[in-house]
Amino acid sequence: MTETDLRQSQPPANQSLEWHAGDMPYSVEFGDHFYCRTDGRLECGHVFLSGNRLPARWSTGGAFTIGELGFGTGLNFCETWRHWNGAQVLDGRLHFVSFERFPMRAGEIDRALSRWPEIDTERQALVADWPDAPAGRIDIDFGGVRLTVVCGMALESVSQSPESFDAWYLDGFAPSRNPDMWSQELMQAVFDKTVRGGTFATYAAAGFVRRNLAAAGFAVERLPGFAGKREMLRGDKP
Repeated sequence: MTETDLRQSQPPANQSLEWHAGDMPYSVEFGDHFYCRTDGRLECGHVFLSGNRLPARWSTGGAFTIGELGFGTGLNFCETWRHWNGAQVLDGRLHFVSFERFPMRAGEIDRALSRWPEIDTERQALVADWPDAPAGRIDIDFGGVRLTVVCGMALESVSQSPESFDAWYLDGFAPSRNPDMWSQELMQAVFDKTVRGGTFATYAAAGFVRRNLAAAGFAVERLPGFAGKREMLRGDKP
């Protein structure tokens, strides 16, 4: 099903969830878990932080903008925020912009993230400021760290975004479950919104994903994946 077909079907604003192993959310619509069943927080560090060479790139100070496909539980945001605070970036301003079609409610985010005490501070702050009925464009300023979540179709939202991005977390559901999130058109939009020298990282290593990213213009490389997964992808915009 294409994004056009999905838009015309007028799906509900919030997807149906199941909870596995007590607090692990599972998307009924996409038939996939929201994060690695081994340890989603550690996967974030291996794939997205290391894959984008963070926090080393923050050492120069100043503003830094991260784009993400798939906000989900907010795990990547909270873990990135934790590392940002630890880096004590000189004159630092982090803007984390995520594109999410089915935003979770605060209670669901709280339940999903409660398994990691390492991000308790970030989780509590996120849940406290999360809107009761998430929709549209959500903007939350945490002081030095700003979160924007754009709710809607990914291709349209990214293409219309006014931001330019230093790094991308490509974290949609598995390509086999949600191929539109990895389409050539969307990867091109991601590339077009990336600053020169910007990067991406993703756990996905499917051949068509790699080809779409390369066709968009990224210099793509394969690295060992997390928790026994053979490969992941990362790349740079020349």
